[in-house]
Amino acid sequence: MSVLLEFAMFPTNKGESISPYVSKIIKQIRDSGATYQLTAMGTIIETETLPEALAIVQQCYNVLEPDCDRVYSSLKFDIRKGKSDCLSKKIKSVENIIGEVNK
Repeated sequence: MSVLLEFAMFPTNKGESISPYVSKIIKQIRDSGATYQLTAMGTIIETETLPEALAIVQQCYNVLEPDCDRVYSSLKFDIRKGKSDCLSKKIKSVENIIGEVNK
């Protein structure tokens, strides 16, 4: 099974520049061992199960919670049985049609 999770999480009470807090989240995701892709507006992770994806979200919140009074998060899931490596395969599918997309 492939669980793709696109999410953004950040504190809303830490001013305009929140990259130090987002960096903590990305480090947590990287350390989890999950496949991930950082984008300008969020992060996409791929896990084999929904509980694994939700555990990463919880771990990311746990990183922010001690220092942040308010945390915003948005989540989108694409859960597909019988598939794997969807994060890269979806991009390759488009690239097979129009060529390289991330130059």
